[in-house]
Amino acid sequence: LAVVITGFGGVSEAVAAMKRGAIDFLIKPFQLAQLSRVLNTGLEQRRLRQENAELRAQLRDRYRFDSVVGQSAPMQQIFATLELVAPMNSTVLIHGETGTGKELIARTIHHNSPRGEQRFVAFNAAAIPEPLAEAELFGHEKGAFTGAVNARVGRFELAHRGTLFIDEVGLMSLPLQAKLLRALQEREFERVGESRPVKFDARILAATNNDLRKLVREGQFREDLYYRLNVIPITLPPLRERREDIPLLARHFVAKSCRNNNLPLRTLTQDT
Repeated sequence: LAVVITGFGGVSEAVAAMKRGAIDFLIKPFQLAQLSRVLNTGLEQRRLRQENAELRAQLRDRYRFDSVVGQSAPMQQIFATLELVAPMNSTVLIHGETGTGKELIARTIHHNSPRGEQRFVAFNAAAIPEPLAEAELFGHEKGAFTGAVNARVGRFELAHRGTLFIDEVGLMSLPLQAKLLRALQEREFERVGESRPVKFDARILAATNNDLRKLVREGQFREDLYYRLNVIPITLPPLRERREDIPLLARHFVAKSCRNNNLPLRTLTQDT
């Protein structure tokens, strides 16, 4: 840390000092308490930067392609697709049964993309009641509806410059599908209770365990939204279709449990 202390100087000298790495610029006379506050603030900021760098490194390690467990032929095809699509900015539709790891795949795509340093924001259409879903997704202004005592930022806005993951997209209502389609087409949205459009720059990843083509035929899902989301499809195989990965997964979860519970690492054998 560097603090410039001088008896002379003005704005131009202070700016030059800060550009060269000083954390502050103090002109005599000053109080020692002031210097103490400056140093403590600088040390705290450096600590936070180090912690953030460590957390980002942990996330990168956690969501490397090889952290997705599987050596079967179906999983090798998934890895090849991930390596291809992660650097892109294209929308991805992830299809798979419950428990196949759709959000893990979405996070892996995000953390291996140029947006990996930005936010990954998740929105689960199945977990949020329909009356609140639009406000959660797009945000709302104060007084937009009963109970909206304060303005709130939505998931689209939070994901700006990063990635927005929409899970269980097949459960969205048709009116909300229409608003989502417009947002994707125009790359802008309107908060509930406000007519001013808000621009956004976010990559969209969506996931479903439903057959969206069947829902389109039944009139429960918009065909134009389906094609807007299904730019790059990824279908995750259920475990019953990759049984050779079961021993790998078993060893992975045993090792994870040992780490989380501070236990000696236990290795599973074929006879265990």
